[in-house]
Amino acid sequence: MDNKVLRKLFLGFIHIHILHHAKEERIYGSWMLEELHEHGYEMSAGTLYPILHGMEKDGLLSKSEVNVQGKIRKYYRATDKGEEVLDEARAKAYELFKEI
Repeated sequence: MDNKVLRKLFLGFIHIHILHHAKEERIYGSWMLEELHEHGYEMSAGTLYPILHGMEKDGLLSKSEVNVQGKIRKYYRATDKGEEVLDEARAKAYELFKEI
């Protein structure tokens, strides 16, 4: 199958996956990359970080900066809007899952 088509399809799954973890606890980029790799998503930091920034810009994630061993680490948490979007996405995904 065309990789572009799969990439577009999986991008939505990646957003949902990010929101799921950011609702449970604060996340940071390199951890999220490892988590996504464990689930078969092959992506680089150059792909993930713009997604995180876009989700923050859209009001789905909030960011805080923490000094970790002299380096600034950006942590993300789901906002109320992000949690609402996640809940709706879960319902739609479940509905689709039952159908296919």
